[in-house]
Amino acid sequence: MSAPTDATDAAKVGLRIDAQGLTRRYTRADGRELHALGPIDLALRPGEFFSIVGPSGCGKSTLIDILTGLAPPDQGTVCADGVPYAGKVPAGVGLVLQEDASFPWLSVWDNVAFGLKRLGRSQQDIDARVTHALGFMGLTEFAHARTNQLSGGMRQRMCIARTLVLEPRFLVLDEPFGALDQQTRLLMGDELLRVWRETGATVLLITHSLDEAAMLSDRVAIMSARPGTLLETIETGWDRDRDSTVASTAAFGAISGRLWERLRGESMKSMRGAT
Repeated sequence: MSAPTDATDAAKVGLRIDAQGLTRRYTRADGRELHALGPIDLALRPGEFFSIVGPSGCGKSTLIDILTGLAPPDQGTVCADGVPYAGKVPAGVGLVLQEDASFPWLSVWDNVAFGLKRLGRSQQDIDARVTHALGFMGLTEFAHARTNQLSGGMRQRMCIARTLVLEPRFLVLDEPFGALDQQTRLLMGDELLRVWRETGATVLLITHSLDEAAMLSDRVAIMSARPGTLLETIETGWDRDRDSTVASTAAFGAISGRLWERLRGESMKSMRGAT
């Protein structure tokens, strides 16, 4: 999204994220230790679209907390363009969650402008960025609507717009379309690919949908059952200008099938562990 900015073109290049030996443990209420995650090594290339799939309870949310700087690992390091940032949110990181994170008492415009106002940006800058973001996400005519007047897909577009106005160089999405129907998810996937191409950001998508991961990603990593580790990373081979039409190709079916073949056993382990 080429929003008005004083930044140089170089600043629009996605961050390189390098994680080594990430491990996280928790103490249960009964005093026993739960090994939730790791060790995990992960290297995200600048500007790539990377997805992670895994069974429920494998530590995906814990990994997101570490990679976005919201929580430190017990062991390991994580760097953005070579600079360590464990436990501290670095500049240029944006997060979009599955839950409706909008402020229902604010208009769409004010929701999108919220972060910019908190940063103390000038009104002229806010107006330019929000106008551009709403237009880019197809929400201009709903700028003064309340969020309860929007469909689920439109609310997610608004949340993405609220993140995009901050010009993230590393965009992390945690099941952003989980509450949407399949057709809307495909269309929102096209919107997300358009955002990715336009911004040049490095994108990390966490999803339970194997089809979503197969369609959107340059690479897809498969996590094991808890404690979550990365079992395999699959290159999709898609062109950068791809869209949801790849879902009708034989290559798409082969990628989705390979993901499920690798993930099925881990999902069964997770289910047995839960019972």
